[in-house]
Amino acid sequence: MKIFEIQGGVCAPKGFKANGIHCGIRKNKFKRDLALIVSDVRAAAAGVYTSNLVKGAPVVVTKNNLTDGFAQAIICNSGNANTCNADGLEIAETMCSLVESAGGIARRDVIVASTGVIGQKLDIAPIDSHMDELWNGLGDNSDFAAEAIMTTDTVKKTVAVEFECGGKVCRIGAIAKGVGMVCPNMATNLIFLTSDVAITPEMLQKALSEDVKTSFNMVSVDGDQSTNDTCCIMANGLAGNELIASKGAAFTAFCKALNYCTVKLSRMLAKDGEGATKLIECRVYGADRKCTAKAVARSVIKSSLVKAAMFGADANWGRVLCAVGYAGVKVNVNAIDVSFASSKGELPVCKDGFGIEFSEELAKEILSQDEVIININLNSGSSKATAWGCDLTYDYVKINGDYRT
Repeated sequence: MKIFEIQGGVCAPKGFKANGIHCGIRKNKFKRDLALIVSDVRAAAAGVYTSNLVKGAPVVVTKNNLTDGFAQAIICNSGNANTCNADGLEIAETMCSLVESAGGIARRDVIVASTGVIGQKLDIAPIDSHMDELWNGLGDNSDFAAEAIMTTDTVKKTVAVEFECGGKVCRIGAIAKGVGMVCPNMATNLIFLTSDVAITPEMLQKALSEDVKTSFNMVSVDGDQSTNDTCCIMANGLAGNELIASKGAAFTAFCKALNYCTVKLSRMLAKDGEGATKLIECRVYGADRKCTAKAVARSVIKSSLVKAAMFGADANWGRVLCAVGYAGVKVNVNAIDVSFASSKGELPVCKDGFGIEFSEELAKEILSQDEVIININLNSGSSKATAWGCDLTYDYVKINGDYRT
């Protein structure tokens, strides 16, 4: 199966339009802070969300709206998370109603999301007063929407692919945000995906729920899980393929294309972590079980000491083994091999759980690149897993020391 990257983001699939504007939630008038994505027709929809017990009001409203498995629009603001507010549910529901008033889409068919500071009231007035502008500007504006959902992100995160499914040319597009409070379980920050594939809500939910286990759930920037994590997808069926209602070749093709998009976004999210200077990819091989490989990969990528060593380009492989040891799974510590790799080559640093001689100069060169791989072979089986993170820098503390003010 061939998957081709294309332009267009969430507007690449047939029948989708988007827009993003500055409405006044954020003080900086040059930053867009309100996004809207709309399908021409009602679409099958699915979502995964934060498992944090403290949930943003938009998460609650969106989960309720998607109980029937359909949606037609996504509205999202940045600058305020609408979390831990007494009137939060009312505000989130009003945002859905404003979409209904502006474009005639039933408020129950609206996915709503918010991102930003927790615990500050979200004023609905600027959203209300700019809704017509937002709606009337809908078009091939995926980038505007991608900008509008950014908080401390430094770059837009977007991807789109084209592939064949059921004999028809189909597409998936996506935008994402998230560089801090990223250590998810069932989503990561905000991810919005669109597709023109014809698929039932049940199979769409199955595809997304399985996918996040090896994509977004394998990302960690700082070990903190957001209160507003939401990953939603709408699939409107306008590609004209035969409806995917069960497992088979068409479902497999869709899942592969979906995973291509989510893995690419996972790497983008990790690389743009708050204050980060490099993407860290941890590849675990030779595990006895898949769950073992995943646990080890996530443990290493979450380690503050490993992340700090990567920032300093310090080949302190002992910190890697330490993180393997407290991953909470059984491994044979006397069988572990570790190497560091980048565009400058690969350097073995540990064999059978013990250190081996290596060139510190070469290690420094390898670890100084903007993408670094930590290879771990457990030599105990055939299962593997990959996790993504970033280095821990001085700027991370600086950004979060005065985030609210």
